[in-house]
Amino acid sequence: MQRSTGTGTPDSGKGAATATTASSASVAPLTTASSGSTSTSDAGGGGSTGRGSERGTIIESGSADPLTTSTTISCKQQPKDLNDQKDQSLLAKEQPVAIHYLASFHEICVVTALLPLVTLFTCFVTAYAFQYDDVHETHCRVYNIIPSISAITGVSPQRYFWRFSIALHIGPRIPIAFVYKNYYCSQLRRLAPAQVSQTNLLITLILVLNCIEIAALGGVTYISNRENYPVHERIFITFMVCSLCYMLATIKLNGILNSGQELSEQQRLSIKWKKILFAVSILSTIGLLVFFAKHRFYCHDLAFSWFAFFEYLIAIANMLFHFTIIWDFPSQFMLIVQGPRDNLSQYLNSRPKVD
Repeated sequence: MQRSTGTGTPDSGKGAATATTASSASVAPLTTASSGSTSTSDAGGGGSTGRGSERGTIIESGSADPLTTSTTISCKQQPKDLNDQKDQSLLAKEQPVAIHYLASFHEICVVTALLPLVTLFTCFVTAYAFQYDDVHETHCRVYNIIPSISAITGVSPQRYFWRFSIALHIGPRIPIAFVYKNYYCSQLRRLAPAQVSQTNLLITLILVLNCIEIAALGGVTYISNRENYPVHERIFITFMVCSLCYMLATIKLNGILNSGQELSEQQRLSIKWKKILFAVSILSTIGLLVFFAKHRFYCHDLAFSWFAFFEYLIAIANMLFHFTIIWDFPSQFMLIVQGPRDNLSQYLNSRPKVD
């Protein structure tokens, strides 16, 4: 075997190193030395100088040939981004994952759903007992025994209690809407490829309707009929339409996703009550429209009371429809953790998927 050796003179100004090369029959994989310990080969074959802040060393070793090849390169030639990525990777591995909050998602949903129902009952009882004349007043001046929701939540101090309750209610409703979206999307793999696109659009529609319903609930709460009746009426109509469409779309989606599936007892209860409450909402809406027309245009006795009665049915059916979440998510938890995003994503992606 013929060997050739090239010798270079180190430059004192730039700190260049002497390189010795050899041809070899087999070359082993590269071994990279740490940048913290850097060597400089000397032309005389002896000395080495450590400069960890300026140079890194890559050593090639041959397993068959006793000759070795060493090459010294400057760290300035390495990209900055590469070093940054390495530093961030090492830093991420050193950072532990800390759990700051762990709560039962089931309990959060129960409190969120029951809060407006309990508040509505409290406002009705207190207003009926202590402010009877104020809540029964109508523009027709006819006999009335059941005040409307707007009436009992529009007097003081009930209005403040109701607004505070709805503020607490709306907060969790927004993340719950997105939890439902991800929950439905996780079940798309059950479907045939031809159904996925259309079903995905239905899931997005449900999310949009749910968000509009939540916004309309806030609007109809904070803009009372006594302050601005035309705006209050339009927001209430928006709430009604979006609520009914959301119920119908949700029932339709559950039918698509659960077709041919073996359902648990909780899933069957959830779907059953969703259908019952949707039917109650439709019938109550028809009754509400009929008696609203009788009250507005003909001022019939007790017409407004029947209107208010169906209004309560619609509100209660809507609250209970959302309350079926206790069967959709019976054992989930809400978790707030601190840690590197890459580590968390890697951990979550490695877990088994649950429908």
